[in-house]
Amino acid sequence: MQVTVENVSSLERRVKVVVPADKVAQDVSARIAKAAKTIRMDGFRPGKVPMSVVQKRFGESIRQEALGEIIRDSFYEAVTQENINAAGYPSIEEVSDKAGEDLSFTALIEVYPEPELAGFADIKVERPAVEIGEADIDEMIENLRKQRATFADSTEAAAEGDKVTLDFEGTVDGELFEGGASQGFELELGSKRMIPGFEDAIVGIKAGEVRDINVTFPEDYQAENLKGKAAVFKITAHNVKKSVLPEVDDEFLKAFGVTDGGVEKFREDVSKNMARELKQAVKTKVKTQVMDGLLAANAIEVPKALVANEIARQREAMFKQFGGGAKLDPKMLPDDLFAEQAKRSVTLGLLISQIIKDKAIAVDAERVRELVNEVAQSYESPEEVVNYYYGNKDQLAQVEALVLEDQVVDTILAEAQVNDVSARYADVVVRNAR
Repeated sequence: MQVTVENVSSLERRVKVVVPADKVAQDVSARIAKAAKTIRMDGFRPGKVPMSVVQKRFGESIRQEALGEIIRDSFYEAVTQENINAAGYPSIEEVSDKAGEDLSFTALIEVYPEPELAGFADIKVERPAVEIGEADIDEMIENLRKQRATFADSTEAAAEGDKVTLDFEGTVDGELFEGGASQGFELELGSKRMIPGFEDAIVGIKAGEVRDINVTFPEDYQAENLKGKAAVFKITAHNVKKSVLPEVDDEFLKAFGVTDGGVEKFREDVSKNMARELKQAVKTKVKTQVMDGLLAANAIEVPKALVANEIARQREAMFKQFGGGAKLDPKMLPDDLFAEQAKRSVTLGLLISQIIKDKAIAVDAERVRELVNEVAQSYESPEEVVNYYYGNKDQLAQVEALVLEDQVVDTILAEAQVNDVSARYADVVVRNAR
């Protein structure tokens, strides 16, 4: 087999392959002989159809099938022989397959880049430095109380966080518009469900009160006929409900699994959970800065095939998340929706792989064990979870990939400019969750 390689661009190779005619003939003959043993034809016993009959009747289709496999196998043999690190599938062109002559074809293929990485010394990272104090724990417990609040009818004026049951009727230039009216609508003030200004204008309303409010639809509102338009809504409040926070008593503590130790044990558990959340939030914030810095310092060209594959993966993931597994038309989610994130993901993957190669980083088994144990602690039977991970190669491989990526981040941080910045717990955790 003869192979020639032409560099079309930095990431494209044109591979020309010539397969000897006798090799093609042998493969085709072998296929015809194999087919003769299984083909059933009237007038012949099974397996007794003469080769000449099989050749005449099915020879051309068998030859085409054989050529497809020969081209596929020869291509992969060629890229292996020439040490071509192919990215994606080839585009086969210029096939010449005349009987009795050598088979030749040309394949256009993208290859993985081999970037020469810039140093990490110019990457700047601000690492949040947080001390969880008693005030932070108090604030967290207050949030937990709010999450379990009940609502009771009130004659007082509505405030943010209260629920109001109301009728509304909207007009623009004195005319009612489609979708601008509702009856018995329950709205929690501060939820930001409505257009800007709507909820603010209802603050202070009481049960039984009727008022007109003036709002303006945003310029990017989905209804074309309402964009930027001033509107008047007639509001009739039927009911105002105030939130009632639960007491931090035995029943409240029991809801969080605290049956012994009282409030002191509860605060201890809350503090531990906050510490875990903080650790993850800081880690994510630092990692994002490291990856942004890595991208900024290393502008590399990436194979289009890899980006296309990543777009397809992200689209499928979104279908599964929002489509419930239903078969949806891919055109509903165009490539442009995923293109930027897909390119970022592919670029980072290539850069991280190069760092692992350059720095000879091997996955740390002890860190893998620590991460598995950490995940397991959030389950009722941690030991079973640990055994599950170590008994499932695919699941363990995912953990190993995460640990390896963390090791890459640590490698970069060892050379980067890292500045610890004092911060509040709520700011770090909440901003990271957005």
